[in-house]
Amino acid sequence: MGLSVEVTDSRNVLVVRLTGELDHHTAEKVRNEIDEKLRTGLYANLVFNLSGLTFMDSSGLGVLLGRYKRVSQLGGNMILCAVNPSIYRLMELSGLFKILPIYKNEQSALEACGVTL
Repeated sequence: MGLSVEVTDSRNVLVVRLTGELDHHTAEKVRNEIDEKLRTGLYANLVFNLSGLTFMDSSGLGVLLGRYKRVSQLGGNMILCAVNPSIYRLMELSGLFKILPIYKNEQSALEACGVTL
């Protein structure tokens, strides 16, 4: 199936929308695209909208954890939103929600970052 990555921004928040499968075949593409944007220094926070994500393996978890570490080092926050039930279960089992907040939708995630729409 592959993966579609849409990267936009709202003030100092980088918004990443993933559609498809985040696995060992697609992880590097996502990692590189996000890291390139973060290197600009324009973004303090990162929001992952996972509403279109249909599959994720341990490589995908690694991408999320790596971006969390990077954003934390920059003094920012990372938030997940709109997570599908099957992906939610994987994240729950991995303990990801112990370190990453999750919001129902992108608007509430952006509001948590101080962006009002």
